[in-house]
Amino acid sequence: MEAAYLLEMEGISKEFPGVKALDDVQFRLKAGTVHALMGENGAGKSTLMKCLFGIYKKDSGAIRLGGKEIVFANPRTALDDGVAMVHQELNQVLRRSVMENVWLGRFPTRLGFVDHKKMYNDTKRVFEELEIDIDPRVLVHTLSVSKRQMVEIAKAVSYNAKVLVLDEPTSSLTDEEVEHLFKILKKLCDNGAGIVYISHRIDEILRISSEVTIMRDGRWIATHAAGELTTDKIISLMVNRTMENRFPPKTNKPGEVLLEARNISGKYAPACIDANFMLHKGEILGIAGLVGSRRTELLHTLFGVNTLGTGELILNGRSIKNNTPHAAIGHHFALLTEERRSTGIFPEASVQFNSVMANLQAYVKFGLLSRKKLGDGTKWVIDSLNVKTPGQKTHIKYLSGGNQQKVIIGRWLLTSPDVLLLDEPTRGIDVGAKYEIYQLILDLANQGKGIIMVSSEMPELLGICDRILVMSNGYVSGVVERGVDFGNIEGEQETIMRLAAQYV
Repeated sequence: MEAAYLLEMEGISKEFPGVKALDDVQFRLKAGTVHALMGENGAGKSTLMKCLFGIYKKDSGAIRLGGKEIVFANPRTALDDGVAMVHQELNQVLRRSVMENVWLGRFPTRLGFVDHKKMYNDTKRVFEELEIDIDPRVLVHTLSVSKRQMVEIAKAVSYNAKVLVLDEPTSSLTDEEVEHLFKILKKLCDNGAGIVYISHRIDEILRISSEVTIMRDGRWIATHAAGELTTDKIISLMVNRTMENRFPPKTNKPGEVLLEARNISGKYAPACIDANFMLHKGEILGIAGLVGSRRTELLHTLFGVNTLGTGELILNGRSIKNNTPHAAIGHHFALLTEERRSTGIFPEASVQFNSVMANLQAYVKFGLLSRKKLGDGTKWVIDSLNVKTPGQKTHIKYLSGGNQQKVIIGRWLLTSPDVLLLDEPTRGIDVGAKYEIYQLILDLANQGKGIIMVSSEMPELLGICDRILVMSNGYVSGVVERGVDFGNIEGEQETIMRLAAQYV
């Protein structure tokens, strides 16, 4: 006899100004299973789950939990009824402690005062149950993105949720942390919970899911048992076309030295230490390393976000000082940050503002901002990067993650950069949009731009980069050269991992 459905969503539709985000979508989740939800960016996956969670109000359709029709007025009512969601973009109070974030809105009290001892013990109990090694008393902003992600997962579990929605949960986790997460999910399923797992990582989906639902353009396309699917079948259903290759053909040819870093170290810890490397015109230089290797800190030092302590930067044979991001932009540097929501976009502003704000001076005419110039610049971003948006005035928060990422890349391209620093440029982006961004990176390299790209996905680095610089605990531990070392992907991954662990 077929298992009863824990969650049923029937005929769900949702419309925003100028765009129909969901059109008669169905989704069913069985207790004790992981059900993957897949589709390109903009397919409607997150919007569907936000309708479930009470963030958005559905326009039509029915939602049943345990056979009973429900309508959650807001996320709090969803949590109280056993439905929890861990969002791709973390929403945390960074200057408060881990335990305060876990119990936010439901602090334990004693005699009318917050009972910090109970809060600590309750947090410790949840963390021990999930085997999470984080001090509940530390401030959230001191944690890495991956540890912050685990805190959010623990918070969701603390509600004893019957339905747990995870939106791109492994996008910032190491391989070891991914395995840890999968252990947590198995434990939850064994206890009868149902997991909705949104991810673009097909290998993970096929490994842990019982069923897979594919969405495209706001519509339900298909639901299959995971065992019936292959990578090619999933991609075909997602993008409605076959993709012969995961990466575009390598056509760029690195030329003369563009940028040289000589023994650079950040002034304030944590920072890169005594880093030496060269970046050539037309080159894509990858940066690999484990969480804590300070790859991001290296990019921040190059861009002036972190103060340069010692060492020297040479650009086109001339010594420069990127003491601030403003100075770096003046030297034609651009930085795409890792955390799109907190340090990339202005969510309440328009696509136009987000496109042009890095170089507003270029749109001034007779001392005033020119509407025509602003419109032309934004149109170039939308057309050149194939951004899916109802219009220039649409708030960027209504765009999918992939389209938000394209707008940010376009913002920097409008500044005509020579050196592009890309920190996890395809994080949380579907396979089709990834290919477009890979092609864009290659096109920029073909124009003679120098690109430094941090990525946690080893196949991505091996597929698109000319060389891979490996970092370990702040140090450059080695460089893997294309044409000499690339070829045996498994062998190269092993080499890179060995270098990444050199100073740990």
